[in-house]
Amino acid sequence: MKKTSPKSVYIVSLGCPKNFVDTEIIAASLIKNGFGITPSPDDAEIYLINTCAFIPAARKETTDNIKDAVKWKKKSKNTRKIVISGCISEWDKSGDFRKDFPEVDLWKTPSQAEQTGIALAALFGMASAPSDASDKDYIYDHCTARLQLTLPHYAYIKIADGCDNCCTYCSIPSIRGRMRSRKSESVLKEAQSLIKSGVKELIIIAQDITSFGLDRKNDKDSLAKLLRKMDELEGDFSIRLLYTHPAHFTQELVDCFRDLKHLLPYADMPLQHISDKILHAMNRKITKAEICKLIEALRKARPEIALRTTFITGFPGETEENYKELLNFVKEYKFARLGVFEYSPEPGTPAAQMPDQVPAETARKRSISIMKAQEKFQQSSTPHSSAKNWN
Repeated sequence: MKKTSPKSVYIVSLGCPKNFVDTEIIAASLIKNGFGITPSPDDAEIYLINTCAFIPAARKETTDNIKDAVKWKKKSKNTRKIVISGCISEWDKSGDFRKDFPEVDLWKTPSQAEQTGIALAALFGMASAPSDASDKDYIYDHCTARLQLTLPHYAYIKIADGCDNCCTYCSIPSIRGRMRSRKSESVLKEAQSLIKSGVKELIIIAQDITSFGLDRKNDKDSLAKLLRKMDELEGDFSIRLLYTHPAHFTQELVDCFRDLKHLLPYADMPLQHISDKILHAMNRKITKAEICKLIEALRKARPEIALRTTFITGFPGETEENYKELLNFVKEYKFARLGVFEYSPEPGTPAAQMPDQVPAETARKRSISIMKAQEKFQQSSTPHSSAKNWN
């Protein structure tokens, strides 16, 4: 019997680092099932895209990449395959999006990442097809095979998936499901393994890492407790926090920035707005006064801390007064890094049905104005304390 050569897969990973971890799990499942990975689509038999569907711009990027894959497939005669994984498969609950791309051979959801290799093997008649069910409670652990695709000195650790915050503009809960966090022991074992492999920076991620453990109401897990245990691990490494929600900061977590030797003075903390009226409409569960108090507490605990944040302009009901309040806040609090999104209605979310929708052009002008204020600050002075060294 003639031995066939391994089939190679070209992988495109779209979206956030959380999705990138799924891509690493997919890559490992491919290798486990006898597939190779190539950096060039010209050398591949399979074109795999791990997609993002968070906002219209992300879905356009996904669509453009699938069109590229279709063009690639048509260059051969029935020998190439296209696999689409990730959030678009979960977002497309009606199946209408899939109908536009009959050339796609396999669609997989985020919870099916570990099954991708065996599903692809089945596509080529090399294995039995796995269950096509999508498990909304799925989350990987330290035993899950994962191929690190970042540069060797840093790696992501996804400590939770899904979200229970239900911000009125966001579709993540309907795509990624409810919040579910990993056990601390599993996270610590993964961290220790990465440190031993030579990783110098552990980047802690989730839709909201500050909600870690809150889904287990009788559990004593929390992000602060996890970080203190991680800080005790042996090795030369640092810890960076991404995607923290200001409403879920505790004093114990603030104290971690003062106490822990491995925790970098850096926090990614999307605030989204500062007007109490808009924060309430967004269902952010926090007020302007509480946000200001938190920022001051973090800067007191770690004077050199670099805070990165994002804001949304043009949210339904945002008046000129609300916008100017946000602009003045940005000028006063001087964030190390800052980004602005222009609000776009997301189908199926409460905000899309709200009255007083702001014209897109107004949202755009407001976002430009805020970014100009931020750029002026960054050009004229050093970000808060020595923050520039940590972002």
